[in-house]
Amino acid sequence: MELHSVKLRLQEHLSDGMVTVVGSGLSCAEGLPGMGELANYLLTNIGSNLEEDDSTAWKEIGRLILSKGLEAALLAMPPTPALETAISSATAELISERERSVISEVFSGKRKLRLTRLLSHLVKPPSGLTIVTTNYDRLVEIAAEEADLGADTMFTGRFAGQLNENESRMSFCRGITMKPRRAASLQFRHRAIVCKPHGSLDWYARNGRPVFYAGELTGVSRLIITPGHNKFRNGYESPFDHHRSKANEAIDRASRFLVLGYGFNDDHLETHLSPSIRAGKPTLMLTHSLSAVARDFAFKFPRVIALEHAQKSGVTGTNAIIEQQEFFFPNIAIWDVDSFVTEVLEP
Repeated sequence: MELHSVKLRLQEHLSDGMVTVVGSGLSCAEGLPGMGELANYLLTNIGSNLEEDDSTAWKEIGRLILSKGLEAALLAMPPTPALETAISSATAELISERERSVISEVFSGKRKLRLTRLLSHLVKPPSGLTIVTTNYDRLVEIAAEEADLGADTMFTGRFAGQLNENESRMSFCRGITMKPRRAASLQFRHRAIVCKPHGSLDWYARNGRPVFYAGELTGVSRLIITPGHNKFRNGYESPFDHHRSKANEAIDRASRFLVLGYGFNDDHLETHLSPSIRAGKPTLMLTHSLSAVARDFAFKFPRVIALEHAQKSGVTGTNAIIEQQEFFFPNIAIWDVDSFVTEVLEP
């Protein structure tokens, strides 16, 4: 297949009715830590202040992390409540520290996020462009605002903001149109509806309720679902349940998917996303390395296109799976969102 034909197909995919799914791969591309770096950070920074029983459990988990990886270890040996709190705190600490560096560069104009460039080329439906992300960081929200979109996370208020989907939606209303003998029509600003079923660095627990606060707080629990068995994952508490439901509703309504750096390893989303792909909804995947599940989808279902980094005979390029066939395109990195925009959308 010729590269020109591939580019045309990629352009045609970015049409109306699309839901975008963003995984950790996109944040890693911007410099945030991946699972391996997070595992090393946890091993280095957890342990000194633990009680004896928790310390013993952590040592055993640590051995599993070294042999199986972070997620597999925490699934094999669920942490105690104290360990879970320590893991959540350390995870948020590392990600927020790295996130600050990225945001500072965006704010000063030294960096433009990959997603910001991409969003400028996507269709913006009046009802909002849905982005589902399993990431805790705020790069999706920042990318949306930098692309002149509103970022609707379903929270309202700047200090201890409340989860209120309708009030959040109405905050983006910019006018009303009255027509004779017709119902009033509300005019909304273009916005991205950001669904975060694993939580966010700016979600905190206050008096037993979830609240939004964009700043850094000490001594307060952030609401994030860390890898492995987690009390929020088991309980489906708010705001996770609401964001998960909105994400799955959008996935069910979608006519197509754009999947960026996501490995199809989240049990909550997979109850809706994977069946939709199997049912034949067109899907475009961009990632550095396809997970086993993503690769299996690409080879089994002809309406899936998957792009990943590859190297052959010392030449780097893009490996593409299209119509269940594999193609290698040398000296081009259209698996990366930045290069995708440059090569496919801004040729």
